[in-house]
Amino acid sequence: MNIQKALNKICEKQHLDYEEGLDLFRAMFEGHLSQAQSGALLMGLRLKGETGDELGAAVQVALERARLVQGVKGVRIDTCGTGGDGRSSFNCSTAVAFFLADMGIKVVKHGNRAVSSSCGSADVVEALGLPLLDDPAKVEQELSRTNFAFLFAPHFHPSFAGIAPLRKELGIRSIFNLMGPLLNPARPTHQILGVPLESFMPIMAEVLKKNNVQSAAVVHGAEGFDELTPCGLNRVIFIRDKGLKGETIDPEALGFRLCRPRDMVCKDREEALVRQKEILRGTGPGAMQDMVALNLGLAIHLLDSKVSMPECMDQARVLVRAGLKNLRVC
Repeated sequence: MNIQKALNKICEKQHLDYEEGLDLFRAMFEGHLSQAQSGALLMGLRLKGETGDELGAAVQVALERARLVQGVKGVRIDTCGTGGDGRSSFNCSTAVAFFLADMGIKVVKHGNRAVSSSCGSADVVEALGLPLLDDPAKVEQELSRTNFAFLFAPHFHPSFAGIAPLRKELGIRSIFNLMGPLLNPARPTHQILGVPLESFMPIMAEVLKKNNVQSAAVVHGAEGFDELTPCGLNRVIFIRDKGLKGETIDPEALGFRLCRPRDMVCKDREEALVRQKEILRGTGPGAMQDMVALNLGLAIHLLDSKVSMPECMDQARVLVRAGLKNLRVC
């Protein structure tokens, strides 16, 4: 699609269709657009509001250039968020991933270093002595060894190196900030995907549905977190059988005590790692344990929808209070 025609269309608040998006993002990744054109495209999409087709096209183009993982079969789950909630919270999603792996479930965690949290998933994994995988061929071996494989995003998406200077120069949120959780090169069958704004939920869910995930949940946590929190009502869109269903998760109704957002905050990387290790040992602040249990319970429910949500939450609370039993990371 002609870039000037596309920019005019976006300026008139008209959405690009999927094929138009494919053309434009392929041109961007291949260096056929100038920096000014690429910047205008990203800014225009944000001001207009990105759609599921536009995001889906960008994701497809990025996956075409990714180092995809081959040969991993069966159920595998990812727990991640877009980041950007500005909450400086401890890394809940990585703790959930470790508990799932401890249960014998294959976890393909796709992530990077800290963006808005005190300590990013890669920082946690590295500090606990597990490898940041850099080769698709190593993923199956690591899953066989520990049920946990951490796919360090920069190693699996080399094409993003060419986009990085543009993103840094713009310095604002763009469609690329939404893409990360949708680009797992091991293509998980199940996924929890967190977003900091409720308005992002429908387009993220639409892309997950089109990517044929078996069961997933897009979550927007109470008080603006990109994970479920025990701070109040949480919004969720479930993706199952190629359908979407919005629900509210009330932690009080599920037996959790309400807490304040500051109860999940860590002032720096060192405190975040201390809290992570405590939680994995079955100790640590009650509010943080509850946050992990909430998200773990949701993951268990995604993996087996026949078990009710209250039962899944009860199971998750027991697991979190007991700490890891099999996975040696702390």
